[in-house]
Amino acid sequence: MSNNLGSNPPPPGDRAPAGEAQIPNNHHNGARINSVLNALSDHELDQLAPRLRPFQLEVGDVLYEPDDEIDHVYFPMSGVISLLAAFADGTTVEAGVIGAEGMAGTPVALGVRSTPHQALVQIEGEALRMSADDLRAEAKRDGALLKSMLRYTNAMFVQVAQTAACNRLHSVEQRLARWLLLSHDRVEGDEFELTQEFMSRMLGVRRAGVSVAANQLREIGAIDYRRGNVTVLNRAILEGICCECYQLVKDEYDHSLKS
Repeated sequence: MSNNLGSNPPPPGDRAPAGEAQIPNNHHNGARINSVLNALSDHELDQLAPRLRPFQLEVGDVLYEPDDEIDHVYFPMSGVISLLAAFADGTTVEAGVIGAEGMAGTPVALGVRSTPHQALVQIEGEALRMSADDLRAEAKRDGALLKSMLRYTNAMFVQVAQTAACNRLHSVEQRLARWLLLSHDRVEGDEFELTQEFMSRMLGVRRAGVSVAANQLREIGAIDYRRGNVTVLNRAILEGICCECYQLVKDEYDHSLKS
């Protein structure tokens, strides 16, 4: 079963301007759902809370572009953010996925202002957003947040490197199974919206290749796929088809975020 990472987002009519969601102002706004923030003590989180603003993640939203200065960082509580490597001809391929275990904007934690990757919302959800300036000020304190971010960043580096190797060595079917497992880990429930066009961008292959791989997974009972929605029917089958890259990355996250 997938991880329960948060409550359902509010309906579109309740959205606040500029993406800031009108989420009830309960204690810490649910910050402890996010693993990076959950490493903080209650006192540390109380101090940080005024600088964390609820933000609605909508499918297709670009949080930052390659080489642009990163203005905000995001701590997801639900949903999935993809890091995409973009090429001169306009093609993209996914370098990593981010859910409630992490944050988007790790370069800021490392003292740099931009990244060659694009951050794109893959599956809708909720996040807490902080300005990059506030994060830099917090990082200078060398406290628990910085240590938690650095542990997460190390795990993200492993994911990016392993994804690059996977894209080079493994079949489209194996890569799709890996990607579906990573997404399934980060959503609530077994069904999520996912078009062939989006999968094609994530995997860096033509839509025809994605269609063949998705149909193969459907025929063996691993997933159901129709009208842009994927339902994970049998996770064990996906894990059996998937290459070793999925488990290696998962183990690294489990180790880094629990240490």
